[in-house]
Amino acid sequence: MNIEQLEYIIKVAETRSISNSSESLHVSQAGISMAITSLEKELGIKIFKRSRTGTVPTEEGREIIKTAYEVVNKLQEIREKAQTHVDIMEKELSLSATQGLFLSILPKALALFKQKYPDVNIIIEEKRGHCVIDDVKNNKVDLGLMQIPKKKPMEQELEFRTLLQTKIAITVSKYSPLASRKSISLEEVIDQDLVVYNGPDMQYFIKYLFQHYGKMNVLFSTNNTEIMKKTVAEDLAIAFSYDFGINHDPYYLSGELVSVPLLNLKHDTLELGWIRSSKHRLSKATKEFIKCLELLTSPYKN
Repeated sequence: MNIEQLEYIIKVAETRSISNSSESLHVSQAGISMAITSLEKELGIKIFKRSRTGTVPTEEGREIIKTAYEVVNKLQEIREKAQTHVDIMEKELSLSATQGLFLSILPKALALFKQKYPDVNIIIEEKRGHCVIDDVKNNKVDLGLMQIPKKKPMEQELEFRTLLQTKIAITVSKYSPLASRKSISLEEVIDQDLVVYNGPDMQYFIKYLFQHYGKMNVLFSTNNTEIMKKTVAEDLAIAFSYDFGINHDPYYLSGELVSVPLLNLKHDTLELGWIRSSKHRLSKATKEFIKCLELLTSPYKN
């Protein structure tokens, strides 16, 4: 038995396909099949069976695969502990982040990290949430920054960590009659025109809102927060937004936009955090950047 055999059965269990596993691991199908057959012979049990849904674990195989996950993770821990004794800082840190929500934290975290490690080159790409997950899963980036989804995908492969929480509020123009309100209920805005940010958690909230309070007239949905802000600032619509970070947003600082808290609202909380692959060692640069994020988000935690 060797570690490659354990990694092979884990990957085949995830993909339910030897051919897909072969492409992902860059190992021939014959090589994977032979390794699994050899392991099955050594253990005296069948780990997989073929069915209409693909190559699936047997009942005994599921127990073996579960233990294989534990062994591979422990091996990862050993590598990480060994790495802590090697004083080497990587030359590059790559990040994939969703738009807008980290505006007040990310620049400060980057500046703090760069002050400590000026020789590390930082690369950031702005993407939608599912693309951030894909980048992390496929090891294209060291770390993803995003809204933590309520239903976390691929939890065996990915680690999600919440840094802070934020609540949904109403954003209106300074010209709106609602701008002077200290708080407001959903019933009072249901007849307003609406622009919607096209993110998964906001879409989940809008669906909940329409089901329980009635539909609103949606002018448009977009991932472009600048267009949203200009539309609301011109008093053409209202928007649902998150209260975190508005103290650093130029539109709110200038008074063009006003945030009004919502009353008696369920499902109004959003989690922001980071995501990484649990299959790959955290680099020293990534660990140090996470420390910067945690330091700067700690004041916002309850």
